[in-house]
Amino acid sequence: MQAPELLLPVGNPESFYAALRGGANAIYLGLKQFNARGRAKNFTNGQLVTLLNEAKKYQVQVYITLNTVIKNAELPELLEYLNFLNQAGVSAVIIQDWGVYFIARSYFPKLVLHASTQMGIHNSTGANYAHKKGIERVVLARELTLSELTKICKKSKAETEVFIHGALCYSFSGMCLYSSYAGGRGANRGLCTQPCRRNYSAAKSTDYLFNLKDNQLIDLVPRFGRMGVSSLKIEGRMKSGEYSFRVAKAYRLALDSQQNINEAKKLLALDFGREKTAYFMGKDVKLAISDRTVAGVYLGQVKRTRGQLLWISSEIAIEPGFRLRFHVANADKQQTIKVKEVIEEDGLFRINTDGKQIKNNSEVYLSGINDVKFPSKLDESKDNFRQLKFGHKQKILNALKAKNTIGRDEFFFRINSMEWLKKMNLNEMDGLFLSFSKITWSRFDPELPFIQKFRDKIYVELPKFIQQDAIQFYRELIARMVKSGIRSFVISHLSQKELIPPKCKIVCNENVYVFNDAAATFLKNEGVALFSYPQEIDFETMFSLTHKDGIVPVYFYPELFYSRMPVQIDGTEAELIDDMKIKLKRFRRNGITSIVPRIPVSISQSKNKLRKNGFYRYLIDLSYEPVSKHRAKTIKSRVLRSEQIQPSNTFNFNKGLK
Repeated sequence: MQAPELLLPVGNPESFYAALRGGANAIYLGLKQFNARGRAKNFTNGQLVTLLNEAKKYQVQVYITLNTVIKNAELPELLEYLNFLNQAGVSAVIIQDWGVYFIARSYFPKLVLHASTQMGIHNSTGANYAHKKGIERVVLARELTLSELTKICKKSKAETEVFIHGALCYSFSGMCLYSSYAGGRGANRGLCTQPCRRNYSAAKSTDYLFNLKDNQLIDLVPRFGRMGVSSLKIEGRMKSGEYSFRVAKAYRLALDSQQNINEAKKLLALDFGREKTAYFMGKDVKLAISDRTVAGVYLGQVKRTRGQLLWISSEIAIEPGFRLRFHVANADKQQTIKVKEVIEEDGLFRINTDGKQIKNNSEVYLSGINDVKFPSKLDESKDNFRQLKFGHKQKILNALKAKNTIGRDEFFFRINSMEWLKKMNLNEMDGLFLSFSKITWSRFDPELPFIQKFRDKIYVELPKFIQQDAIQFYRELIARMVKSGIRSFVISHLSQKELIPPKCKIVCNENVYVFNDAAATFLKNEGVALFSYPQEIDFETMFSLTHKDGIVPVYFYPELFYSRMPVQIDGTEAELIDDMKIKLKRFRRNGITSIVPRIPVSISQSKNKLRKNGFYRYLIDLSYEPVSKHRAKTIKSRVLRSEQIQPSNTFNFNKGLK
């Protein structure tokens, strides 16, 4: 069996040359636009051409990250971008957006496509659907257990790629709305502000509740090879060349021989990252949370200061050339010093601060060693590629457009409990999405007279995460519903359509992202009857779409964090407050932790504006509302009258999504 590929992140020229020298088989990088690390330096088109020529000398594959969602207004730029990548000869393009997929597959068929971890593929159904659509490789979710990964690799027809080292997101990748909610800087747009690294108040204490340690799976490298994993991926496009070299060299040693793993671990002990965890591939996931948010190897503390001198406690010998980062809790910024000279005194390390003011008791982190040097520049090659002709570009864009006829107002509701079901008047709605847990579905009787009377309005909704062993449960659930005459289903991942038999109505909910006409066109081509607009969309983007027949979420509590990771909170209090004073609630359902704001998002007051712009289908989500007999009717009435609901906010609809 062929050994897995070693795939390294590249965010600047230094890390590119470091990855080559460290033994990478492949690298992944972003250009200046459309990638999920918008804060990295990234590369120009001319630099990419030079980089491709250099990589070719070493037989190193080059993958381009195009793994953000694309706004409708950005489609012309996307076409030029794909046209350039198609001619440049990149090894593959890593994507998240089904609109990007549709354009690439339809108009640039030579491009090799990989499904980003942002696409949320977490079981064999997802992997095989991607393969069916011509996607060569899937980057699997980081939340999988070893058992789940083994089963997926065995059943997957697509190549599999697994993250083995680097930073972790608390939410499933692609399912985090917190950064977007807190300031319009969407993680799905490459602008995450890392809210999981902040502290939160709960049960009269303040803690780093969501701050994950860094992933490290060096011990599992031999097993991944036997399992048939195609690629082992390192995270870190924001990291230095030193990091890329050290980590590449460590995993290269482990891949070359299992006997080298202890030597590899010594290298990784100084990778300038956070504390380490094996996460869900380890034995105790509760130990994955850390109270340290600073990246770097923790050394110790500043024990005393005198003028420009510091005395530091450290179990690791501090040497000249070390870059040290000093951290004080709640400080606005961290200080860094490059060590020039070290003197050991009474078990402490004395250094000179060169005039920088470092506070006593500051935590000290190693952020670099400076023991290897790499070129920091990459020349610009001339771009002699053909531009897309204006007429051809317009023809492509026009083919994505829809001609809609505005219909009567249609109202859909979502509930998550049988208690809510007893309160719903189905005569006053066009559809009811049942978003139940596995336990509730096991007890649900579709043959009840009430259900049979309204079966054409009942929609069975599948969850965002279906673990590998639960696929059969949902197959049987769907078959049971169809047998009873319920033939409408709401899917949270496009691959879930593979679980649903023919002649059923399929609706994509807001988790199958539609930010552009290309995505809407693709879903309709796939037989999707209705789609929903994303919860983090803004009016500007939505109104630019020609596909206006989707379902608009007009009242909901967004799941800011959606995670398999439990939250450790003392006491029974489920309410939280972040350091921006946003009030939150925690829920644990179906093995998933959801963090939602305490007040809902509502655009009920914009109903007339929506109607004026051609939108006429609306979703009212009651999943996180207290059960109430009249609440559904009250909210619908407010929407119909275009009246504001208080307390509420409008998320990105008015302020915009960056």
